[in-house]
Amino acid sequence: MRLALIVALLASTAAPALAQQQPNAAPADAPTRAFTGSDLFGLSIAADPQISPDGRTIVYVRRSADIMTDRMASSLWLIDVATGRQSPFAAQGSSPRWSPDGTRVAYVAADGNGSQLFVRWLATGASARVTGFPGDPQALAWSPDGTRLAYVATVAGDPTTLGKAPPKPEGAKWAEPLTVIDRITYRNDGPGYVKPGRDHLFVVAADGGAARQLTFGDFDDGGPLSWTPDGREIVFAAIRGPGADRQILNSDVLAVDVASATLRQLTTRDGPDAQPVFSPDGTKIAWLGFDDKRRSYENTQLYVGDRNAGTPRSLTAPLDRAIEEAVWASDGRSLYASYDDHGQRKVARIALDGRVTPLIDNVEGSGLDRPYTGGDFSVSRAGTIAYTGGDAGAPADVWVWNGGKARRLTQLNAVMTATKSLAPVRKITVTAPDGRPIDAWLATPPGRPAGARVPLILEIHGGPNSAYGPSFATDVQLYAAAGYAVLWTNPRGSTSYGAEFANLIDKKYPADDYGDLIAAVDAAIADGTADPDNLFVTGGSGGGVLTAWIVGKTDRFKAAATQKPVINWTSEALTMDATLFTSRYWFTKLPWEDPMDYWKRSPLSLVGNVKTPTLVVVGSEDYRTPVSESEQYYAALQIRGVPTALVKVPGASHGGFTARPSQSAAKASAIIAWFDRYRKAPAK
Repeated sequence: MRLALIVALLASTAAPALAQQQPNAAPADAPTRAFTGSDLFGLSIAADPQISPDGRTIVYVRRSADIMTDRMASSLWLIDVATGRQSPFAAQGSSPRWSPDGTRVAYVAADGNGSQLFVRWLATGASARVTGFPGDPQALAWSPDGTRLAYVATVAGDPTTLGKAPPKPEGAKWAEPLTVIDRITYRNDGPGYVKPGRDHLFVVAADGGAARQLTFGDFDDGGPLSWTPDGREIVFAAIRGPGADRQILNSDVLAVDVASATLRQLTTRDGPDAQPVFSPDGTKIAWLGFDDKRRSYENTQLYVGDRNAGTPRSLTAPLDRAIEEAVWASDGRSLYASYDDHGQRKVARIALDGRVTPLIDNVEGSGLDRPYTGGDFSVSRAGTIAYTGGDAGAPADVWVWNGGKARRLTQLNAVMTATKSLAPVRKITVTAPDGRPIDAWLATPPGRPAGARVPLILEIHGGPNSAYGPSFATDVQLYAAAGYAVLWTNPRGSTSYGAEFANLIDKKYPADDYGDLIAAVDAAIADGTADPDNLFVTGGSGGGVLTAWIVGKTDRFKAAATQKPVINWTSEALTMDATLFTSRYWFTKLPWEDPMDYWKRSPLSLVGNVKTPTLVVVGSEDYRTPVSESEQYYAALQIRGVPTALVKVPGASHGGFTARPSQSAAKASAIIAWFDRYRKAPAK
């Protein structure tokens, strides 16, 4: 079934409507080596590889597109580490976790209208469901003796009411009752409007039975969860106490007694403390966090304290990189941790004295549409590491590291990529106006003649505190297959270059990052790739902000596509899902206290300068940069008579903008069609 994007055009001021054709489709009887929108349904990606305690077997999540449902489906697979041989484990499932003795795997799978917790016995292949109530279990953690499983699930609550409707006659069909909202964070991007209820910890016997709730109250508790070696307590992170709903980035490490459900709060500072994990001997706790200085960015550091999180010290302050995940080595003398460095995720061993020994430098994430950093890893008792890895040539595969050597275990997309001409990717040198080096990567159309200049698309990442890297991305490949070179870069404000670089845009975004992006375009022109008369720009979220900012600053680009942007910081601060965030971390005052600061940093303030034909693209259920932001910009461009169109992706949230393969392909096709409309024919 073909998906139609909603294209809103005012006939009196806009160009003809975009043709909504099947993206990059070829006739059924004419195979093509070009990467097409249909190829998104043939891709698979590896995620969450969990290595067994003895290091011999890996269970991982394989995500593949289902063309009949137009959704990504997750199945579980086993890999024999020695031979690389794969075998199916579960037709659908996620979050696999090995029992301490390596004889069983717990995982989450759909069952009816929700998800439940299952356990599979490896010796027999038999599975048993061990939970049986609504709540969608997450953050699974085995007890050290393998007899119990802890997890987090949602406990339903009662909705808030004000007054009541008159009595309803029997058999009458009345309207739905009123919805009363009284929480400051009342909707979340993706899940939507918050339903009554809270997330709490549970424990259940590993062979099934009644689950027991361990935490209570009008608070949300979260994972990951870590048991003490004696099985008496579980540590986790949460924002609790008076005014918890009005706190943001201020979680603490807590411990709950499994027998009595008694809670102890272990950290108290102003700032997030999260992902706690006990050392193997139970004498220490490691966790991630930072002191909240109300800046737009802080490095998340790795801390270690005693078993009560006392006398904490940071192991990674000198590293000047944000730690993403950390697990203890089995000897308790060090930890394995992942972090991003210059646009690439790495795994290193970090000793208790802070010494960092890099081990792996090709970790890749589970995204498909754009080249963001990311990736997962796990470690066996002997120190063998399973991880998702790769490069720009294909989505992430399962890799294993042992004895100083990395080895690729899967090639999930080898058949597809062997039949396709993919865009080559290379790094280029960029120097910012103030002399700072800026990382950038350039993909060129397959088969481009040596020395030929081609149209260029500048693709800008979101965040803005995040990072692109040399990773596979379907948007990049689709743009390149359409004849465009694609440039992506990490301007100031990007992560993986240290806190100082990330905070160069603190309280002044967008600003000097504009110069970094233009310098990258100039570098692509200087190296002979980009046609200076055929420049285009796009980006999503923070990249959408910068796209709209750029066309308000320069007319160099033939056309633009701003995706899920913020256009007006005042309206965004008051309508986004994380209501407390924008005014607390990106501005020094509230919108009504300093409205001009919000206005002068809003792309809407520059709309009077815009001459560039600009497409506006947004998910219809985006609560992070709400639809009203895109509609404001579209309306302003229409009023000014600037060529524009508004594309809405039906049912899509901000984070799930390209979650459905057909929408991802169609969105890229709409942008290509828009750019093609204004693309200048090459000089002969």
